[in-house]
Amino acid sequence: MEQELIFKNRIRMWRAEKRISQGELAELVGVSRQTISSIENLQFCPSARLALLICVALEKSFEEVFYFDLEQSLSNKRKTKLLLEEQKE
Repeated sequence: MEQELIFKNRIRMWRAEKRISQGELAELVGVSRQTISSIENLQFCPSARLALLICVALEKSFEEVFYFDLEQSLSNKRKTKLLLEEQKE
């Protein structure tokens, strides 16, 4: 079974620090405000190109903006394993 990694971001935090709105960031990277909102709310995973454009606009490294939530990923893996074991019984 393939493991799902939880890909998260700190876009909202860095935007607040730079005092720019979702709309302003969207304009800087060439997408809609709704796209930025969807990325911030983990409803949409950006392409590598868009992720890098966001980092450049925020003047942050990729690692400062995007990260994998390994703890939540492992928790999900444990839950999946328990569900599979229950189905076998």
